[in-house]
Amino acid sequence: MKSLINVVRPWVAMACGLVLSASFTLQAASFEEGKDYVTVTGISEAQKPILREFFSYNCPHCYKQEPFVASTVKLLGKNVAFERTPVGVGRPAWELSQLAYYVAQKLNMTKQVHEAIFKQIHEKGEQFTRPEQVKAFFVAQGAKADDVDAAMNSVDAKFSMMNYDSQAELAGIKGVPSLLVNGRYLVTSQVHTPEELAELVKYLAAK
Repeated sequence: MKSLINVVRPWVAMACGLVLSASFTLQAASFEEGKDYVTVTGISEAQKPILREFFSYNCPHCYKQEPFVASTVKLLGKNVAFERTPVGVGRPAWELSQLAYYVAQKLNMTKQVHEAIFKQIHEKGEQFTRPEQVKAFFVAQGAKADDVDAAMNSVDAKFSMMNYDSQAELAGIKGVPSLLVNGRYLVTSQVHTPEELAELVKYLAAK
């Protein structure tokens, strides 16, 4: 953990840092609960096996970890589904990034804008501070203004934001990025290559 972020919500103190912290081995037989992973209350996943990443566009460690996670997902292929949950931790800028992720999903633009949002925040130093900036970003990416407005102001947007926070709470997330397998197994191992992480994910997915 790099630092602790005090938040309004009492259920979590979110650390924006790499959560993968214990030792790792490729031998599945030596994977140990409490060292390589922990079992949490978890969330109900619509499909399994699945790897879920809890992240924030505002977190510099999530930005640096993105290529590592992407390589792991590629190695897993179609055998393990992959989803993301953006984390807000009661911070306005982080919550606007949650909203941006929702809009990207709603408009089927996630692949197009995912990396661009990271770069805007961490390379250009331009995080979202007002909803109007979220709208302007998507319009600049080619979305219709009316479609962005409809997505941002929908009842589904409010529900999804609440659901993101509920998932993080039930998963026992203490920091981002965090990885959860099958809604129950929170990765705690320090892995050095995407191949190592993929092996651990496959082991947990088969449990």
